[in-house]
Amino acid sequence: MGDIHGTYQALKQCLERSGFDYGYDTLIQLGDVADGHDGVYDCVEELLKIKNLVAISGNHDVWFREFIATDFHPYYWNHGGKDTVMSYLKHARGKGLCFPSGSGYKTSLNSSDIPATHRQFFSSQRLYYIDKENRCFVHGGFDRYVPFSDQSESTYYWDRMLWSEALSQQENGSKKEEYCMETPFREVYLGHTPTTNWGVDHPMRAFNIINMDTGAGSTGRLSIMDIDTGEYWQSDPIPDLYPPDKLTK
Repeated sequence: MGDIHGTYQALKQCLERSGFDYGYDTLIQLGDVADGHDGVYDCVEELLKIKNLVAISGNHDVWFREFIATDFHPYYWNHGGKDTVMSYLKHARGKGLCFPSGSGYKTSLNSSDIPATHRQFFSSQRLYYIDKENRCFVHGGFDRYVPFSDQSESTYYWDRMLWSEALSQQENGSKKEEYCMETPFREVYLGHTPTTNWGVDHPMRAFNIINMDTGAGSTGRLSIMDIDTGEYWQSDPIPDLYPPDKLTK
C-alpha cells in the first residue's frame, strides 16, 4: 500500500475492496501515514488491527516522530502537518489549538497526548523491508550506485532519483539491463513521489520499480496491490472523500 496521508476513508475502502484479511494477509505499507488529512489517528488505529503488518517509515512519519520525541513543532508541518495535529487533538482532548506562527505552527498538542500504542507504531517503522523473494520495499528510494546497506538513513525516505531516472531511461528506450544497481533486486516497491506528477492516479512501473504513491496526499487515490499477481484496488478520488482545502501542499 502506498502513502496514506491521513486518508482514513480511503484506507478503509482499499482494505474492503481488496478483501484484505486482517488475521491472515500481510500488509506492507510504504510510509507517510501522517500529514495531509485529519484521519491520521484513525489510520494508525486501523493499521494496528492488522496482525501481519510491515510498516515502512516515510519522511512525514519521521517529522511526526521528531515531535513525539521532542515536543518540537517543526516548520515543515506546513506540509500537511496541521491535520495530524488536529487529528490527535480531537481524540486526545476533544479540542485544542493549532495556529500558524512564524514559519510553522504552535499547538496545544503535547507529545504526551499521543497514545503509547501510536508512539510505538511510529518508533518501530522500518527504513526498508526485503522479502524472501528479494523484493525491496522502501519509502523513497536509494542511491543505486552505492551498496544498499551502505545508504544514509535519510536516503531511504527522501531519495527520488531511483524512480525518476528509471522512468526517464525507460521513456528514452533504454533496456532493463542498462538500468544497473549496485545491489540488484527482483523488484523495488516505493512511494514518496506521486504518480499524479505524470497525470495518472494508478501504480506506475519503470523497469522493475513500482511506484505505489498514487496521490492520496493530493488529488489522486490510495492504492493497494497484491504483489504476487499485480492486481490492485483503489479508493475513490481523494477530492470526492475530502474537501479540496484539506489537500497536502
